[in-house]
Amino acid sequence: MLRINDTISIADWELSENFTRSQGPGGQNVNKVETAVELRFEADRSPHLSPAVKARLKRLAGRRWTVDGAIVIRAEETRSQLRNRELARERLAQLISAALVAPKRRVPTKPTLGSKRRRLAAKAVRGEVKALRGKVDDDD
Repeated sequence: MLRINDTISIADWELSENFTRSQGPGGQNVNKVETAVELRFEADRSPHLSPAVKARLKRLAGRRWTVDGAIVIRAEETRSQLRNRELARERLAQLISAALVAPKRRVPTKPTLGSKRRRLAAKAVRGEVKALRGKVDDDD
C-alpha cells in the first residue's frame, strides 16, 4: 500500500516491481546483484484516481507513460535494492501528488489606461530615436 495523502492510497495490486542489474561502472556488485528497480503503476486502471487526475498524470509522466496506460519509474541510484525501491515509490508519490493539484484557472484581464499610454509614449520615443539615426543632409 502506497499512501499519497490522507484520502488517496494506491493498492498493492496496482503496483508491480521488477529488479534488474544496474547499468554503468561499479565492478563486481553491479555485475552480480540486481539492485535496479523498475516500478510499474497501472494508472489507467486505477479506481482511486479521477479521470481529470489521470489526464494530468499522463501529461506530467511524459515518456514514462506507456501505451497500455501504466507509469514506469526506474531507480538505480544506490547500491541497495531496498533504498532503490523506496526512491521509486517516493518519485511515484510525488508525481501523483503533483497531478492532484488542479491548475489555477486564468482570468483574462485588460490592460489599464495608464499602461496603454505609457506603452504608446515609449513607442513614440523609440521611433524618434530611430528616425534620428538616418543620414544627415549637407545643406550648404
